[in-house]
Amino acid sequence: MAGQFESAEAGGAAIALDEVEISILRSLTVQLLELIGPGTEPAEPPRPETPPGEGVRGDSLEEELAGIEGVSWPSFADGPSEPPADPVLARLFPDAYGPGPGPGPSPDAEPGSDEAARARHDRSASAEFRRYTENDLRARKREDGLAVVRSLDALTPGDRGAVLTLGPEESRRWLGTLNDLRLALGTRLEVSEDSDEELYSLPDSDERKPLVMAYLWLGSLQETLVETLTP
Repeated sequence: MAGQFESAEAGGAAIALDEVEISILRSLTVQLLELIGPGTEPAEPPRPETPPGEGVRGDSLEEELAGIEGVSWPSFADGPSEPPADPVLARLFPDAYGPGPGPGPSPDAEPGSDEAARARHDRSASAEFRRYTENDLRARKREDGLAVVRSLDALTPGDRGAVLTLGPEESRRWLGTLNDLRLALGTRLEVSEDSDEELYSLPDSDERKPLVMAYLWLGSLQETLVETLTP
């Protein structure tokens, strides 16, 4: 069980985590929660170098979680119509229509061309979709992250760590947060389909190494958790 999720009773999952792993997961998730909050100025993307167990504001655990849980969006309020300027947030909340992350339509497209018309349609449709969905999506991601933090805080690691056991619903929340953490770190590292070999061969002196190690570890957790949830 060490280092990977395994199937547990009633369709859940379980994993053995040591104290360092618990602290890293908690620190990354707290920073993710700060990042996706409704503020217009995003926090820094998750960094595993942050001291384990501390929030970005350095409050006590109780004050830290109370502040995060107090984040809310006005009822029935429209969300933003433009994608986030921060590249990590743009990856977490992509446009619903169009080519997705990456270069948009050619700036040389003729104003009356089919390409320009498609781009205008995609921008308009994405803006409308975002207005009615982004706040709910942010709230769901926040709830998933809070569930992860609470389950980690409930552990009492001993000399050999602790075993985290998740029910089916908790497992799904963990899966969503692990995916968001990987997207955030992958965006910061500018990970592409061709960069796997480079990531594995980085020297210890490379300043990206801690982020890469966290990214690869989260990928392993995500993969084994998916396997436990697959019939």
